[in-house]
Amino acid sequence: MKIVFMGTPDFAVPALERLIKEHDVVCVYTREPKICGRGNKLNKTPVHLVAEANGIEVRTPKTLRNAEAQKEFAGLKADVAVVAAYGLILPLPVLEAYPFGCLNLHASLLPRWRGAAPIQRAVEAGDKKSGVTIMQVAEGLDTGAMLLKGEVEVTASTTGGELHDKLALLGADLISRVLSDIKTFVPQPQPQEGACYAAKVDKAECKLDFNQKTEVLCRKIRAFNPYPAMFFEYNGERFKVLEAHKVEAYGPAGSILKAGKELLIACADGALDIRLIQRQGKKLMAIGELLRGFHFVENSKVG
Repeated sequence: MKIVFMGTPDFAVPALERLIKEHDVVCVYTREPKICGRGNKLNKTPVHLVAEANGIEVRTPKTLRNAEAQKEFAGLKADVAVVAAYGLILPLPVLEAYPFGCLNLHASLLPRWRGAAPIQRAVEAGDKKSGVTIMQVAEGLDTGAMLLKGEVEVTASTTGGELHDKLALLGADLISRVLSDIKTFVPQPQPQEGACYAAKVDKAECKLDFNQKTEVLCRKIRAFNPYPAMFFEYNGERFKVLEAHKVEAYGPAGSILKAGKELLIACADGALDIRLIQRQGKKLMAIGELLRGFHFVENSKVG
């Protein structure tokens, strides 16, 4: 098939690479490069880099709402557009530009977790399974008809990063199956029952609130590992927590119960046993490694 691919982050890369092998990807749309660093270097998106490496035209419009951008999109005369975490709203003229419209790889089992952060919210909520839904893009937020779903298990140790990687590969497999014989996949409307919204992750919610239950905090730590990562503050420094487990130890919420060979911090119903930590400006390390060179005072509090 003649395909226009629309995506931005690492999640979209396996699908793009798969479609390049199996079809004719005539153009890639992605977010524009960001200027970063002291040298004002242009930082291209992962999808941008893959497209360039394969000699595919890349377009980075700031919006698709104007008539000129929509005309350029339609002018590619593709069979279908494939969308994977693109990041821009697709107006109706874009959705209707090609015979098979726009198909989206959404990282959840719709209608559960529509919205911006379905992977993190699934882990945070303690879901036992997640997956990818191939759906038709409609004007509503992830409300389009579904063509195919695939599931993966979410265990008590699955992190947001691990689930992200599994779903990226699953999404590539599913979109490959759909596009291999697209006319055989009958779109099914989404049920309203079970619909919920996965709000974008706000960095403000990543500060550990030790007044919460330990299990809630453990899920949050896994959900936001590796990014943006949960954290606490101690003596004016920020410490990111990438792994922790619940233990039976008690004290005032936020107080350091042990800080010798292990770091235990009291919560509402027990304590967090911190296993992986990143001190501000330092590398990620096992807690034992940090404690050999940094001293937490027992019975003091973290913020």
